[in-house]
Amino acid sequence: MRHVVVLLAVLCVCDGLTFGPLCSGNPTNKRRTSDNWGRGEYGARRGSRLHQGLDIVCNDGSVVYAPIDVTLNGKVIVYNDPKKAAINSGINLQGEGLCFKLFYVQPDRTSGTVRKGQRIGVMLPMQEVYPGITSHVHVQMCDRSDPTKYF
Repeated sequence: MRHVVVLLAVLCVCDGLTFGPLCSGNPTNKRRTSDNWGRGEYGARRGSRLHQGLDIVCNDGSVVYAPIDVTLNGKVIVYNDPKKAAINSGINLQGEGLCFKLFYVQPDRTSGTVRKGQRIGVMLPMQEVYPGITSHVHVQMCDRSDPTKYF
């Protein structure tokens, strides 16, 4: 009996990829560190669960930009809690071999393509729901892996 071994190589054009600025007023993609509501890094404790994204500082009402060339793949509903309706929006994005979501963004549109640096929406009023938090866009990979390396 003869055995055949098959090796598969998966190439991702995302290796070495760096996201451009996500939010007006934050050209370096400064990350949310610690505030009274918690920490913004991937894997931070959220009670009994772990934070599955990375928080990038963004002031309420700021313009949000495409960090890479992307296809817009529909709106995201962030919460089921009606008390958080003011920030209950985001967008699914795909590009450069990546699939990711941006939370707390009111998208200008939910389909089509957008080039890196073009406007995709506006930061929602996070202070209305979480007074005193460092307002931010939450970046979450579709597979829930750590997005930190892209920043």
